[in-house]
Amino acid sequence: MEQTQYRKVFITGSLGFVGRALMKRYRELGVEVCGLDVRPEPESGTIAGDVSRPAEWQAQLNDCDLVIHTAAIVTNNVTHAEAWRVNVLGTRRVLDAAILAGARRFVHLSSLAAMRFIVEDQADESAPIMPTGNPYVDTKIASEQAVLAAHAAGEIGCTIIRPADIYGPGSRPWTMVPVQMIKRGMFLLPAYGQGIFRAIYIDDLVEGVMLAAEKDVGIGQIFILGGENTVTCEQFFGYYYRMLGKGTPRMLSTSTAIAIAEIGRAIFSLLGKPTELGRGAMEMLSKKTTVSNRKAHRILGWQPMIDLDEGMRRTEVWLRAQKLLD
Repeated sequence: MEQTQYRKVFITGSLGFVGRALMKRYRELGVEVCGLDVRPEPESGTIAGDVSRPAEWQAQLNDCDLVIHTAAIVTNNVTHAEAWRVNVLGTRRVLDAAILAGARRFVHLSSLAAMRFIVEDQADESAPIMPTGNPYVDTKIASEQAVLAAHAAGEIGCTIIRPADIYGPGSRPWTMVPVQMIKRGMFLLPAYGQGIFRAIYIDDLVEGVMLAAEKDVGIGQIFILGGENTVTCEQFFGYYYRMLGKGTPRMLSTSTAIAIAEIGRAIFSLLGKPTELGRGAMEMLSKKTTVSNRKAHRILGWQPMIDLDEGMRRTEVWLRAQKLLD
């Protein structure tokens, strides 16, 4: 996208992987951008605050005509109460702040995790979604409901994005954490590595989010933005193994992988250390269904441009520059 109608954009989670990439792209288009995160970064226009307490940062939205909400707790290993406070209550509070400031558009970054337990292949945005007891999945579903309710009430024009598995320079869950775990010999794959990984490179996601925000036909819509080609987890994570010279991933049955991951999660919990090991991650990596991007193609004219080989080439350059492959 080469131009935008927006003059000032406010982004929550502006120091995160997706938020930072969006800030950079809007600045390249000459837009004034400011943001909110858990810590301040004055040079990027980011102030510190809690999404569930807008009184701390309401003034930051003055004159903003677009609000993009990326802030969330992104882990399966979190209490329901904390996930709800940030992912659901926080979303409603950011909506309230955007409405009070007079913003015209609100774009909410949900997750394909909301569709995690759908068994239909090539599922699209019309597929019914089901809470399952997983705090991340359930609060992503509930956060979408908060956004759709605001739109239905005519409070603000809203769009929901369901990104797939976002990788690339700066990605914590799908680049940095896997590399760290592979180096420590702690990485394993369920479903004998044949689960489907819906990889999307960060630049392609940013383009899709901006198109959805730009086009009036995107108002009131949900869009899946995922990888176009079917890639197994063995294939995707195999790139990191080759970068590290580590051979191939350790692949187990799903039941065995879950048992091992749950033991690991319990050990880390006893040590008071965060971890992504556990049932939730193994269930996610064992899925064998794909999703459809057809709606984003048809309505937004969006097409991902970075294939997996090129995306991983760029990612390896960044990992080496950061000395994360040493």
